Amino acid sequence: MKSIEIKSNNRKNTGKTSTNSLRKEGNVPCVLYGGNEVVHFSAKEIGFKDLVYTAAAHTVVLDFGDKKVNAILQDIQFHPVTDKILHADFYELFDDKPVTMEIPVILSGSSPGVMNSGGVLSRNKRKLKIKALPGNLPDSIDVDISSLELGDKYYTSQVDDEDFEILHPDNTVICQVRTSRASMALPEQEKGVEGEEGVEGAEVTEGAEAKGSDSEAPKDESKES
Repeated sequence: MKSIEIKSNNRKNTGKTSTNSLRKEGNVPCVLYGGNEVVHFSAKEIGFKDLVYTAAAHTVVLDFGDKKVNAILQDIQFHPVTDKILHADFYELFDDKPVTMEIPVILSGSSPGVMNSGGVLSRNKRKLKIKALPGNLPDSIDVDISSLELGDKYYTSQVDDEDFEILHPDNTVICQVRTSRASMALPEQEKGVEGEEGVEGAEVTEGAEAKGSDSEAPKDESKES
């Protein structure tokens, strides 16, 4: 898995005043868990650009100057109005210690249920939570949909990889080919016949209504008298 390096600075003060000052200067208060001790640090908000604003999954190298720490982004908080990053939690990685991470799902191939039968491909899971050693974390989970016919579903139980464990029930649907209106439509010839009959029926009805209205018109009694 690809890594993104973020320049980091240890924090001596962790109070509210210090935190607000960091944010005003364009920094993000952060915490690193998973090691021998909890580490409070800060990093420039711009350094999170390639980590947060992307669908891809990445590990992180926190560069403290005198040492570098491998980690993953565990949690992040945004301002509800401005969307500025308020806080970030990282988890330190160790080669022999499995970690949990969400990995994006990439679909490949063409579904015959969509191409030939007019179905609609529905994506139920764009990311899957997995557990693996850091060295076995994949960039993405590839799903081949080239065998999906109309009404078929692709389950997590069909993803077979010994390098990681999927933390979802086996019956979790990743994607499926749903029936659409187009796939239920009648053949063109049948549509044409039915359409023509409908028009003729409408014309006959209008004619009948017209005749009926003439026959039911009130008589001019003054002329008869």
